[in-house]
Amino acid sequence: MTFSLRFRAAIVSLVILAAFLGVWHLATRGTGTAATMSPEYAKLMGLTATAGKSAMPGPLDVGAKLWEHLKHPFYDNGPNDKGLGIQLAYSIGRVGLGYFLAVIVAIPLGFLIGMSPLMSKALDPFIQILKPISPLAWMPLALYTIKDSSLSAIFVIFICSVWPMLLNTAFGVAAVRREWINVARTLEVGSLRRAFTIILPAAAPTILTGMRISIGIAWLVIVAAEMLVGGTGIGYFVWNEWNNLSITNVIIAILMIGVIGMLLDQILARFTRMVTFPE
Repeated sequence: MTFSLRFRAAIVSLVILAAFLGVWHLATRGTGTAATMSPEYAKLMGLTATAGKSAMPGPLDVGAKLWEHLKHPFYDNGPNDKGLGIQLAYSIGRVGLGYFLAVIVAIPLGFLIGMSPLMSKALDPFIQILKPISPLAWMPLALYTIKDSSLSAIFVIFICSVWPMLLNTAFGVAAVRREWINVARTLEVGSLRRAFTIILPAAAPTILTGMRISIGIAWLVIVAAEMLVGGTGIGYFVWNEWNNLSITNVIIAILMIGVIGMLLDQILARFTRMVTFPE
């Protein structure tokens, strides 16, 4: 009896997960009494460490706390005590808005660059200078000019999302086979119709690959941006819980950041597969 590759891979993944949780549990069972502990470490970590227990929570502690968060994801007890669902909703909203603005700018501009060698050469110096700049380097300028921390975070998401989409769109459009475009010209298909019926379907997989890269970068950057701007969001949640020395909540936030990032990537991966076709 043979099992499918997917089934065997799932079994191996579960074994690796069980091994990881087992090692984690054993490594965090205890670190000895306070007498054998560095005084500075014990002072920093407080009662948890001085009672002889590891300051690093085990998987059971994280699981129990995660269940508490999942039971009440949208509670709101003030500026510094909001549910995990509210924090994630703020972050997803900022990423969604900044990403949407980047789509509006990057795809038409990428089309223009891909279809026009003149515009490609004219805009290339600006792209090459702006592209390597870290998105967070724009944050002070955004805070100074926009004067709103939440909008500044959205601007940072926009600026980090625009380049992969722009370059992939330009590359995808420029790489469309000349034969297809020449045939359309022979049949006197107009430029607009040619763009939507020939170039866009042919370049769609490459464009969506750029969009997939952009959403990954945007989700990476939002955490750092929210640490800087504060207020709300999963990045601020991580920073706030670190200041409270709640390592359990920090681990939960990291886990949720990974899960949401994976879901966003899988959504765009599915769209990419839908528009990919064999020649």
